[in-house]
Amino acid sequence: MKITVIGTGYLGAVHAAGMAELGHDVLGVDADPAKIAALAAGRAPFYEPGLPELLERGVESGRLRFSTSLAEAAAFGDVHFVCVGTPQVPGSDRADLQFVDTVVTELSRHLERPSLIVGKSTVPVGTARRLTGLAAAAARPGLAPDMAWNPEFLREGFAVADTLSPDRLVFGVAGVDAEQTLREVYRLALDRGTPAFVTDLETAELVKVAANSFLATKISFINSMAEVCEAVGADVRLLADAIGQDARIGRRFLDAGVGFGGGCLGKDIRAFRARGVELGVGDALEFLAGVDATNDRRREKVVQLAREHLGGNLAGRRVTVLGASFKPDSDDVRDSPALYVARALWDHGALVTVHDPAALENARLAAPHLGYAADVEAALRAADLVVLLTEWRDYRELDPLLLAPLVSSRVVIDGRGALDADRWNAAGWTVHALGRPVAPAWDVTPIITSAVADVQSSQEEAVA
Repeated sequence: MKITVIGTGYLGAVHAAGMAELGHDVLGVDADPAKIAALAAGRAPFYEPGLPELLERGVESGRLRFSTSLAEAAAFGDVHFVCVGTPQVPGSDRADLQFVDTVVTELSRHLERPSLIVGKSTVPVGTARRLTGLAAAAARPGLAPDMAWNPEFLREGFAVADTLSPDRLVFGVAGVDAEQTLREVYRLALDRGTPAFVTDLETAELVKVAANSFLATKISFINSMAEVCEAVGADVRLLADAIGQDARIGRRFLDAGVGFGGGCLGKDIRAFRARGVELGVGDALEFLAGVDATNDRRREKVVQLAREHLGGNLAGRRVTVLGASFKPDSDDVRDSPALYVARALWDHGALVTVHDPAALENARLAAPHLGYAADVEAALRAADLVVLLTEWRDYRELDPLLLAPLVSSRVVIDGRGALDADRWNAAGWTVHALGRPVAPAWDVTPIITSAVADVQSSQEEAVA
């Protein structure tokens, strides 16, 4: 099929490359010429495992190309996916729909034949119905496009797999023709057994925001339990293991830590609450305010712990922050808890050095006043405190015994529960994982001295 994908940010770039991989002819469209030039050259403008290879195959095959022209998109495509951003309105919780409105209106003006516009952006319920009217008013007589909503459920770090092999598909449609078109678009996934839910437009819009709200609620629930555990000396991980055995609850996303971030969950639950107020059902969604507040408290908790571990004063103390992206396998620092905490530590006078395997460049742009190190060893050198805030595998696999001589104080705040606390304690570190008792470090000075000597001896032999 001839498909356009309008908006080539995180969602759009992955969707365009995925549609080409599934055999469609795809035109990606964006107003940013630099982004379009990079994509046309097969270069991913952000870090996402598997995407560079997907882009390269699509561009080389001729099934994937890019443009800045909506008129070209209208002439090319039979199905138009709208993947532009819906950020939070400054000074408000509401979603900013100006980009969605503009794309649908301008695209409809250029249409020369019957087509289907499919929204994938996360929007307040009722948006698709309103856009149907906008499109009809802008289009030439007899060429008003059909409207459908097909929400995305991509996980950063797994977006390619989620596009090519989704766990479910939701088709919000107003007629049979739109449903059949979407079934053709996703025919390969449907043939593999992916379940499809055909709904009205409003239900499809709600599926996405309801899913994000439930996920955010589950994360904040276990973080609320972590606050209780911290007050009484209980272990939130054991608590989560126990309640997670209940099939009605499940263990996934019951890992206490510094909370959620990124460009979706926070803004989406706020926009959902704001829309609920507009619809007269604000009380039904008021619980999301508590979810949001809990999430914010966990960030401040890490700053509080850092001050406690450093005697109540962070001024002039060297703090190493491991992680800048909001989650591993991503370079996305939007609303990143890691970067929030790093900034807050700096605001309290700490000398902050940040390390991240993929997000350093984005972090520098967002917080140029912080210090950065390209390798973990340089970041840790002479640190008075280490704070782990993004659970990259690189950090899970660090050898605490070899790192011990680098720091001034062997204390780590594990904001993600990612480290093997027993292993780090055995290497002489004090590990403070959120919601868990602090185990005292072992006295391993002789072991560390021996380990360092062995490393130095091996290096000398290699040079010789």
